[in-house]
Amino acid sequence: MRQMKVDKLGIDLLTHDPVVILKDLEGRRYLPILIGAFEATAIQLALEGQAVPRPLSHDLMKSMLDSLNAKLTKIVIHDIRDSTFFAKLVLECNGEDQEIDARPSDCIALALRANAPIFVSDKIVLEESVYDKKAEEEEMQRFKKYIESLKPSDFKTES
Repeated sequence: MRQMKVDKLGIDLLTHDPVVILKDLEGRRYLPILIGAFEATAIQLALEGQAVPRPLSHDLMKSMLDSLNAKLTKIVIHDIRDSTFFAKLVLECNGEDQEIDARPSDCIALALRANAPIFVSDKIVLEESVYDKKAEEEEMQRFKKYIESLKPSDFKTES
């Protein structure tokens, strides 16, 4: 499993559907997931910390969890079949973990409200994510500059 976070929302250029882009914590892999317009709005509101006059569905879910003394401990995007991602909410309720099947977009919208971590299976990260070559090149340039700046005196050991 790899922990990821919401990087941004956008529009898929081919389908014109909203897309949420998850980024791994190292900032090297990006996972785009097509979502619905309502879920995109719910995610954007949570990212901006915007209050709404009446609770939306994900706000209601969070309130229900709170009133039942249940905690969303994490969400897991665990599978993909026929271009459809599968996810689950992992709740702690009465000292026991419960897993609930849900769409990734709903899981993400709720995780943002509950400050719960987002995890993606290694299989999905390796097969479906996009690797950021630019970040790797920048890191390599920083490393080269560091190596070039080293002097023999940097390697002296104290006696």
